[in-house]
Amino acid sequence: MASPAAQLPADLLIDATDEIAIRQDLTLVALGKRPADRVLRVGRLLDVHSRTWAVDQEIVIKGRRIAYVGPAGSWTGEAATRVHEPDLAAVPGFGEAHKHIESSHLTPEYEAALVMPHGVTWVCEASHEFSNVNGANNLEFWLEARRRGSPMKIFPLPGSAVPPTAYEWGGGYFGYDEQKQFLSESLMVAGLDEVMDWPSVWNPENPSYDRLWGMIRATFEKRGVVEGHAAGLRDLSSINAFAAAGMASDHEGWFLEEVWEKLTHGLFVELRPHSLPDIIKGLIAKGLSDWSQIAFVTDDRSATDTLKLGATDYNMRLAIENGLSPEIAIQCVTINPARHMRLTPWVGSIAPGRFADIVLLEDVASLKIAKVWADGRPASEGSSFVGELPKIDWPEWATRTVKIDRTVTAADFRIPAPGEGATAQAALLRPFHWHDDFITMELPVEDGAVQRDFERNVTKFAIVDRFSGEAKVSKMFWLGTGPRTPDTALGATLGHDKHNIWVVGSSDEAMAMVANELAAQQGGWVLVSGGKVVARVFYEVGGLMTARPAEVLDAEMQALYVEGAKIDWMYEPTFSPRWWPGFPERLSFATLTCAPWRWVLVAPSPLAPEGFVNVATGATHPVVW
Repeated sequence: MASPAAQLPADLLIDATDEIAIRQDLTLVALGKRPADRVLRVGRLLDVHSRTWAVDQEIVIKGRRIAYVGPAGSWTGEAATRVHEPDLAAVPGFGEAHKHIESSHLTPEYEAALVMPHGVTWVCEASHEFSNVNGANNLEFWLEARRRGSPMKIFPLPGSAVPPTAYEWGGGYFGYDEQKQFLSESLMVAGLDEVMDWPSVWNPENPSYDRLWGMIRATFEKRGVVEGHAAGLRDLSSINAFAAAGMASDHEGWFLEEVWEKLTHGLFVELRPHSLPDIIKGLIAKGLSDWSQIAFVTDDRSATDTLKLGATDYNMRLAIENGLSPEIAIQCVTINPARHMRLTPWVGSIAPGRFADIVLLEDVASLKIAKVWADGRPASEGSSFVGELPKIDWPEWATRTVKIDRTVTAADFRIPAPGEGATAQAALLRPFHWHDDFITMELPVEDGAVQRDFERNVTKFAIVDRFSGEAKVSKMFWLGTGPRTPDTALGATLGHDKHNIWVVGSSDEAMAMVANELAAQQGGWVLVSGGKVVARVFYEVGGLMTARPAEVLDAEMQALYVEGAKIDWMYEPTFSPRWWPGFPERLSFATLTCAPWRWVLVAPSPLAPEGFVNVATGATHPVVW
């Protein structure tokens, strides 16, 4: 993949040498001693530092940066182009402190085209998804679209969860040396992606202890930000310990009192939409006046949901609807995350030296976006992206990531009975099983193999390693998920956070077919029923993303939904299907191994030969006995 960076103007990436020359030039432009490229004059402009509006302002732009901001007519220099938007209000480009672009399932250049009409001009990419697929090329991947002219700024945060736990392997390994190299290589690297494996942080006996603390040390040495993931940590002792360990933030707050305790113990709180309304109303009721330690993030949002709901502008509207002033809501996606991530020299405000990223609002109260500028020029008009969309032919290290050198067979999913009896004891999980103990159930044996029990909502779930070439398979029985329809299976290469192939099915033959089809198409989703593939979704880049427009991907997802609706999916009757699903996307989170998980299924490894392991304690157990 040859990079055309040498033919492009400077200032696409933040480079220390270029940065000095750029700022020397901006200084003279601000003084009127050198000409500007363009001047944008607006009816109103929000200064997010003071949360005040200024009327009839001009923004002087040189290259991709702002050189001067002040009352219309106050700048003394000359400009090649002048644009006047008297009826529009200017606010800074929106940013996210915590975002997995992989969860949009679009490559960065197409993600930019999707979210920039929603005002998003910069993100801190929590990169442990692609890192777990190809750690060696992680930084190159995240900077390439920008290097080729994409107007969205991506600040990569190398993944702390590479691998997610000591019981997982393949695709990448990050420790002290790797993190130090990332932070030394580019000023775009802002810190360390969310530290999720809490047992490895607090427990010196955990096998990932030294690796994680090495990454934290490297981040501190380079003055980076250590992002946190405090899922399930709600008691005061754990919150104190989490902050004491150096974690700077948490985006896993679900409840008001939990968020309040984390906020008052020094954590930067990143609110997601599922809990945002109640928390916003609660913080207002508590009399919170300083919102500088709060940001809004989307975290994981698919292209389909963004097309339907919006990007972080959706979060902002939710906050405004629940009582937050528009000006504070705007701060929560501009100056607040920029300060937290130590990126204020470049993003977060309409001010000299920053990239000229400007959201032009037709109506502030409803956050109606008329236009978006990025890099000092239009990036969107209404809902249409008009910025640069580079064509990238991603190389094989990005497109050949499913490495399976054999045909997976039904026998790979067979679970042999441990003895000669008509039944066997089995260990079961269900999606999002956060309990200390696994579920135990007696299951029937036929032809020497332990069987599913559809009457009791029991099916089979498996992980197929996609990194070694050997397609090592771990399998066990799961409760309340997957298809009851005969000869049916669903699988994907999207399986947080290791992103091996997972497959759930009512027959071993259907499960094998799904695994082989996923390998052949190099990633995505496959639904098999009645001996044939009834739906596919293609994630040809990393097995996580596609280099195609969001609308094309959404059409494939809609076809998957249509075929999925014809299948009888199992649910646990005591739980809402919203949280305990059979189909489809939330199953991709069912293989998470970060806290508060205990017992999980991972690909077979030396520390967990059957793949069934308690990631909090390291204990293993047979799946049948």
